[in-house]
Amino acid sequence: MISLETAVRLKQAGLQWIPAKFDFFALPDRDMDTLVFVISDMSINVELFAGNPVVTFNGAPEWALDYVTIREVVWLPREEQLRTMLEDRLSYYSDVRYQLVITLNIYVCELEYNGVQHSFGAADASEAYAKALLYLMATDHDKFPRDERIN
Repeated sequence: MISLETAVRLKQAGLQWIPAKFDFFALPDRDMDTLVFVISDMSINVELFAGNPVVTFNGAPEWALDYVTIREVVWLPREEQLRTMLEDRLSYYSDVRYQLVITLNIYVCELEYNGVQHSFGAADASEAYAKALLYLMATDHDKFPRDERIN
């Protein structure tokens, strides 16, 4: 999963989110930066009951946040979502190549388009794809609308 910092950079670069089931998101600047939320039909928790871990199901949880607006949350796209967004952007070019190279300690997303090779390394594949996507969003912003809505 990408870091909150990277997700914030994607949002600031113009990536918009249409929330869907099983999407992850965070609520920055609310003393909950380390928590990751997921959109689902039901809240499921792991709790201790008589000293043993149990799974509890809550259909309508009551908690301190009644609601938040989409502007307040930060989407944490999954690896396959990032890869799809990257492929969608690259599809506008001819003679494009990209690959994910995996070594012992690093993932590198290599892009080649317009005759130039670029490499984006990270500790996991999601971050490498996100770095490549951020690069394309910064360099090719005139080809794509700011309110891109890819999920």
